[in-house]
Amino acid sequence: MTLLVSNRPYRLLFSATAISNLGDGISALAFPWLATLITRDPALIALVAFATRLPWLLLSIPAGVIVDRRDRRMLMVQADVFRLLLTAGVIALIFSIPGFPLDGDPLSYILALCGLAFLLGAAEVVRDNAAQTVLPSLVAERDLEVANGQMWSVEQVMGSFVGPPLAGVLIALAVPAPFALDAVTFGIAAWLVWCIAIPRRAVRPARRIWPEVVEGWSWMRTQPTIFRLAIMLGLINAISTMAVTMLILFSQEIMGLDAVGHGILLTAGAAGGVVGGIVGPKVVARIGAQSSVLLALCLMPLPFLIIAMTASPALVGLALFVEMIAALLWNIVTVSYRQRLIPDALLGRVNALYRFFGWGMMPIGALAGGWIVSLVQPELGRDLALRAPYIVGAVGSGMMLIYGWKKLRL
Repeated sequence: MTLLVSNRPYRLLFSATAISNLGDGISALAFPWLATLITRDPALIALVAFATRLPWLLLSIPAGVIVDRRDRRMLMVQADVFRLLLTAGVIALIFSIPGFPLDGDPLSYILALCGLAFLLGAAEVVRDNAAQTVLPSLVAERDLEVANGQMWSVEQVMGSFVGPPLAGVLIALAVPAPFALDAVTFGIAAWLVWCIAIPRRAVRPARRIWPEVVEGWSWMRTQPTIFRLAIMLGLINAISTMAVTMLILFSQEIMGLDAVGHGILLTAGAAGGVVGGIVGPKVVARIGAQSSVLLALCLMPLPFLIIAMTASPALVGLALFVEMIAALLWNIVTVSYRQRLIPDALLGRVNALYRFFGWGMMPIGALAGGWIVSLVQPELGRDLALRAPYIVGAVGSGMMLIYGWKKLRL
């Protein structure tokens, strides 16, 4: 708390992150729930998730170059304003739909939703890259673990604890309501970032984008640990996104939850995020970065096994709790490691390359979740088909544990 009280620029960034992630948490439930009101086809629902995450694959590297060239504060402001306008577009799309559930061909509406989701994701790529890149210029190096822990915790509180249940209540009242509040949060976040005083950096002359990317890539290839962490994060995120994409159908059809119930279920993951954000830095200080990452990898297969074998909301909530503790512990260690090691002049590009590998696999995971359910459903039935992504997730996470145990040295 001392850091929040004593450091005004960091406090403003923290507050903007909190508000922006409230909007993200609202979208996390409202977008897929809207998709399920339009269609029950798991492949089409997965397509919306794919469109949301595709920008991380296509735009991470150009975004990193832009972040290193431009004023990072203004990029964050512009991205949030753009997201406000796009969310207004989602509201307009909702009003164009004749009724819910949709009685007719859903494809045109799903494609329109995918287009808006892609543009929102593109703005998120720029905004998140700029936010993570600017943090080391606002806090002392010795405070990075604490700052990252606080930032990850508030992201989880607002994005998973407050946002989803609030979205569930709002969508039960009126389908456009959560998107209206989402737009407001982006406006507030943009204003808070506008108020941050960030130390000026030396202006670099603009060059062609690919030589700058190669410069970041050349540095990254000299750091085998960062490269391995990026590849591992990509596979972990693909597995997680595969499972999360189908969680909304799992909630509706296997656990029988409505929008409010699903939102409350997601708060269990947020609670794990809070615990991970608070306890994580202490765990790292006690057992070290290497052991902390291995502990996170040991925890990751458990949530998938639990969900695959149950229909109990309480047990699924426990699984989400454990998953987020593992994710926060992983993030605290690996993000702080990168921020210390990467030179400031390369930070945006190397972070973008890292996210290209680490986050670029998420759209593939989203599609895989829908495809797995669609492929095995004719043979296994709907119930077992909806459990299949979690079985695959448990096996994949176990393989990541074995790889990390043998290869990672922090």
